Amino acid sequence: MFRFATGDRADLYGAVLQAFGAANERLETALALDGVRSRLRTVGWLTAVADDDLQDILRQLKQWGLLDVVQNHAENYRTAEDYERRNLQYSLTRRGEAALAGVEQALLVLASTGALQTAVLEAIADRLDELYLLLEDATTSGRRLFTTLQELESHLEALLTNTKSFNGELQRLLRAEGADLSTFREVKTATVAYLQEFLGNLDQRSGAIASAVARVEERGVALLHERALRSAELPPSRSGDPAPAWLEGRRARWEGLRAWFLPTDRSRPRAEQLHDVARHAIVTLLQVLDRITESRRRSSSAVQDFRELARWFAAAPTEPDLHRLWSLAFGLGSARHLHLAHPDPELVPASVTWAQAPPVQVSALLRTSGRTERFSRTGKVRDVGGVKAARAERARAERAELEAAWDVLSTDAPMRLSLLGSLDHVVFERLLDLLGRALASRPGRDGSRRAVTADGRVEIILRPAADAARAVLLTARGELESPDYLVAIHEAGNRKRQETVAGAHQPLPKEEAG
Repeated sequence: MFRFATGDRADLYGAVLQAFGAANERLETALALDGVRSRLRTVGWLTAVADDDLQDILRQLKQWGLLDVVQNHAENYRTAEDYERRNLQYSLTRRGEAALAGVEQALLVLASTGALQTAVLEAIADRLDELYLLLEDATTSGRRLFTTLQELESHLEALLTNTKSFNGELQRLLRAEGADLSTFREVKTATVAYLQEFLGNLDQRSGAIASAVARVEERGVALLHERALRSAELPPSRSGDPAPAWLEGRRARWEGLRAWFLPTDRSRPRAEQLHDVARHAIVTLLQVLDRITESRRRSSSAVQDFRELARWFAAAPTEPDLHRLWSLAFGLGSARHLHLAHPDPELVPASVTWAQAPPVQVSALLRTSGRTERFSRTGKVRDVGGVKAARAERARAERAELEAAWDVLSTDAPMRLSLLGSLDHVVFERLLDLLGRALASRPGRDGSRRAVTADGRVEIILRPAADAARAVLLTARGELESPDYLVAIHEAGNRKRQETVAGAHQPLPKEEAG
């Protein structure tokens, strides 16, 4: 199938196939000899090609099964030459289309570098929320379900492709040793910053996607696929009904989505594995940058020093010269400790030679570090029990304070923000953080906004009120005035969440709306 990509005439073979591909984009399925020649100029082949050479190229591509040839019986021919040039028409076979697509995909992969895009994660979460809302209404058009499902799968495919490509480039970068240290250092520094930015809110985004997957599964994934199938408009197939294969493909894509964010076998999500790979890459890149910086500070590296010393050893004329060079380079000659004395110096006169004097004990520490032992009192070990107890007590107090704040803010049903009235300042700070997260999120089709805390334990659903009422919240440090939103605050994954969400979509009572 890919024999056209090798050999002396590979460029011309490829240009001819690209000409047929360009014709297919314009819905021209068959080309005669003159049509092939004109299309060659549109794909960038400007060199003149003789008729015999072009016919040989087309004949060879037909032998490889990449082109099909038919006779055009509907055309009127004026001369025999006209008949020979316009009678035979060539078109791509399925193998030819596959071969052309394979080469184009290979060139695309070679040119791409991959990316870790947080926008793709947000798009996946948005499409899941949209599917959840569409499944809630049984009268929703199947076309909207089908197009939203297709968008979700395309975003997931982009995530998988870009992550795999970027990880390959990242591992090659970790193994690379650049010749230009300045450029090499700039690339690795930029890569570290890029990874740190991606990891900033990866846990929060992954948790949001996992929660959205669980919500959609509550509505029924099989129901989603069945309703989308009704609007898929699958073409008839000679091999049988295409619906089972289409449903199997959708189930495989959904399992791939779960493997990334909410595995069914309680294994680690691949998003967490990506988090570990990115953090390991950051540490490795920082270590490489430290080595590059350290090598710049030194006038010469240790590797260069040892290589130069090896050349000196190789050039030494005699063995005594080698020993002298060894002693000068490493300083491992015999030790002379002149300052050591006998325990009782009066017993050994100064006139006694070293050979006749009694031996003196030499400490091993003196040989390794240049110092003798000095015996002193053992340092006191600091008692950190009090510090640990204080930290544990502070952690318990903060935890209790947080639990008390959530108990105050938790609602059994949607309620007006103004009903909270006066709040403790700590509780008010928690509420303000939740409101900020909700207002920063994208509103759904019904106008409601959803957000969760950083640890994913508490969820807020914020919905604008039907009237223009204002809410005033009082604290010990001041007051906050804002629109009187309809809020519902509960633990994420609570069994009452479904009733709470359903209540958030119902209209306000007339008395409260007034």
